[in-house]
Amino acid sequence: MPDFDIDIKEDSIVELSPAILEKLLVDHSKGHTPKDKPKKPIQNIIWATNDYVEQYGDRYEFHQQILPELITGERGNVIRPRAAKARDEQRFRSREMAEVFTPSWVCNAQNNLVDEAWFGRKDVFNREINDGANHTWEVITDKITFPEGKTWKDYVRSTRLEITCGEAPYLASRYDTTTGEFIPVERRIGMLDRKLRVVSENTEKSGDWLKWAKISLQNIYGYEWQGDSLLIARETLLYTFMEFYEAKFGKSVPKTSLPGVAYIVSWNLFQMDGLKGVIPETCRHGVAETEQTLFGETEVVVYCEGCKNENSYKNHNGIYALVRDWGAKAQEKKVIRFVDLIK
Repeated sequence: MPDFDIDIKEDSIVELSPAILEKLLVDHSKGHTPKDKPKKPIQNIIWATNDYVEQYGDRYEFHQQILPELITGERGNVIRPRAAKARDEQRFRSREMAEVFTPSWVCNAQNNLVDEAWFGRKDVFNREINDGANHTWEVITDKITFPEGKTWKDYVRSTRLEITCGEAPYLASRYDTTTGEFIPVERRIGMLDRKLRVVSENTEKSGDWLKWAKISLQNIYGYEWQGDSLLIARETLLYTFMEFYEAKFGKSVPKTSLPGVAYIVSWNLFQMDGLKGVIPETCRHGVAETEQTLFGETEVVVYCEGCKNENSYKNHNGIYALVRDWGAKAQEKKVIRFVDLIK
């Protein structure tokens, strides 16, 4: 059964299967290998912050990979949602990393605008309530109907992206990221939540639900700089999948399905510097490196043309973030640089 707590413990994921946590930590941008190339070793997302170094040591330094042994067992409380952190920690992250989280009612209002454009009408999933003192929403409990020419499958396949996603409150609303209040499945307002509600309303068999729920995940994307927030976001999507299945069928999702879910999530929520399109701080600019020449080793200073010319996405020598287009058929699946999607 999922742990209905806003702080998903990495140890609880290991109890499901160590392979699931391992998949949630993978950075495919660094480890992806084209079919015609020798395989690269698997690499994980990095911390991309020095917040943990003073307390836990050098293995938590900015460029170090997040490894299972660093966040489980005696270190099982290292990574926590913002709402579960002390106020001084929250203020520090806001000041140093511009970490700002959005109340669920704001996420709901903006997601409603997206759906209003897609459906061609207002108040599809819920009705916003603002009485001056409180902002909330009333769930529309009737089965969702679709406009002429569109089906529920079209909605599930529609692509959504949350930029600088943090803990991904626009994608999955397990809890209010500002108050820490847990939100029941039937009241959730995230983009993935809405897709899974539609899947639940239009499937009856477990196999059909799992198929279309995975397609929902394949069409939900997000990127984040900091590794700890990214892992929380990935865990949130995994547990959202589990909780919606349990709400639909009254039992836990088959464990055999979870590694595949974690694999999708690890591709679709990725680590990236949103201003450059590369993994944070991987550009080499003004860095002395040793090169092998015909005359032996020589030291050269490497400059990143993208950083030098302050280009948004072009000519950086860092590791560009990759995303996966899952396609409708196996032969349509492909891996592309995120920056190549930007026009």
